[in-house]
Amino acid sequence: MSDKPSVLFVCVHNAGRSQMAAAWLSHLAGDRVEVRSAGSAPGDKVNPAAVEAMREVGIDISTETPKILTIDAVKESDVCITMGCGDTCPVFPGRKYVDWQLDDPAGQGVEAVRQIRDEIKELVEGLIEEIAPEKPETTA
Repeated sequence: MSDKPSVLFVCVHNAGRSQMAAAWLSHLAGDRVEVRSAGSAPGDKVNPAAVEAMREVGIDISTETPKILTIDAVKESDVCITMGCGDTCPVFPGRKYVDWQLDDPAGQGVEAVRQIRDEIKELVEGLIEEIAPEKPETTA
């Protein structure tokens, strides 16, 4: 395992909420955090409304693909976050498990997905402060 924290975002289809959360964490934390996302029953593609909503804030998730949730992905993650979809992760000692109650963007237009996107950003910002805050620059 790396010396930097790792986060796994999980939702059923890995096509909306978990993809947006992973993209926000990668965008906002950069290389301070390892980021994964997966689903118990992955969809065929990322939700087009989620792709558009993220594009509006300058983040491209159009090339992402839904991935299957594996035990190894959970084992390799320090924090496992489910997205209010009833998915459960295998439980391993020493991991932190959190559930973010978020509306499902499936079947919703980009206007509704924008609200979910913005809620996820706030949650991700809080997560970063908790697990990987920026270190103040030191002067010599």
